[in-house]
Amino acid sequence: MKVSVHAVNFTVDKKLVDFVQERMDKLEKYYDKVVSADVFLKVEKTSDKENKIAEVKINVPGDDFLVKKQCKTFEEAVELSAESLQRMLVKRKEKISSHI
Repeated sequence: MKVSVHAVNFTVDKKLVDFVQERMDKLEKYYDKVVSADVFLKVEKTSDKENKIAEVKINVPGDDFLVKKQCKTFEEAVELSAESLQRMLVKRKEKISSHI
C-alpha cells in the first residue's frame, strides 16, 4: 500500500514515518483492497497537552475512510486511528462478502 505522510507546520523524523508506514501496512491484513493512505500529522498551538492530531484517509475502491484522532503523542494518535480504520475495514469486508 502506498502511504503518504504529510507533516503540517513541523518536520517529521524518519522514525515516525517508519512507524506510520508499518502501522498502515498492518491494515492490509483486514482488507486487502486498500489502494493508498494519506496521513496528516498536525500540531495544534494550544496549552492543552493533547495537541497532536493524526488524520488518516484510506482509499479503497468505491470509498474513502477518514479518521481523525487527537492525543499527547503522534504514535498514540496514529495507533488509535489505525484501530478505528481496522474496525471500518472489517465491517466493509463483511458487508461486501455478505452480498456475494
